[in-house]
Amino acid sequence: MHDLVSTEWLAGALGAPDLMVFDATKYLPNEPFDGLSKYREAHIPGARFFDIDVVADPDTTLPHMAPTAGRFARLMGELGISNTTRVIFYDQKGLQSSARGWWLMKLFGHEKAAVLDGGLPKWLAEGRTTESGDAKSAAPTSYTPDFRADLLKGIGDVKRIIANGSALILDARAKGRFDGSAPEPRPGLPSGHMPGAKSVPFNELLNADFTMKDAATLRARFAAAGADGIKPIVTSCGTGVTACILALGLRQAGLGDAAIYDGSWTEWAGRPETQKEKSS
Repeated sequence: MHDLVSTEWLAGALGAPDLMVFDATKYLPNEPFDGLSKYREAHIPGARFFDIDVVADPDTTLPHMAPTAGRFARLMGELGISNTTRVIFYDQKGLQSSARGWWLMKLFGHEKAAVLDGGLPKWLAEGRTTESGDAKSAAPTSYTPDFRADLLKGIGDVKRIIANGSALILDARAKGRFDGSAPEPRPGLPSGHMPGAKSVPFNELLNADFTMKDAATLRARFAAAGADGIKPIVTSCGTGVTACILALGLRQAGLGDAAIYDGSWTEWAGRPETQKEKSS
């Protein structure tokens, strides 16, 4: 199954018994919207809401960190997802938090997962139908995860990577947040970046209609940041959400699987012992 699907493909596939569609929208703390409320106003027919704050580790103060395999299995079963289900994620902003849903499925070994290219804005721009309210709950099922440790990095891993240069760190945040000239959306958190990290703002991977750019353009952008297809890559952002767009883009570019630093800048900047850099 391809990692990206078109609106045309999804429109033709809706209603298939093995297909489930989820709105995985997550707004930033400085955005005056709520993903679930907006979902209830309008969503793709049959879509359910995938809350990345729920499909997460409840025992940490960091936002939406990856859950344990056991919690993930229980939550997927409650959502009606089995190991044979084709799962499509979209979001209300185009292509942003939907990639987090896709990455979580990949993290636990589910290859039948994809992102809707262009998301809800493209769906609406094409005049396609939507529904309002809550979708009917799916029948619970059983899910068996297959955790892939290679797709996840913690702060200890990143400290070692910075010390030995064993991987390339790509940061998906806006350039101003990366270089320290613009504030972070979370109060009290300084902007800047990890030593040696390279800036690849996630929106540079997208076209005007929020679809992802073609493979050659993506490869060129990643190459400009030092990606050579050989050295391992770790992606980061504010809280591990838009970092997943870089991981998706790297797959589209034919550059393989990247690992996500799940705590990302929120964890790194919040730790007193870590080095924070700024650049013009």
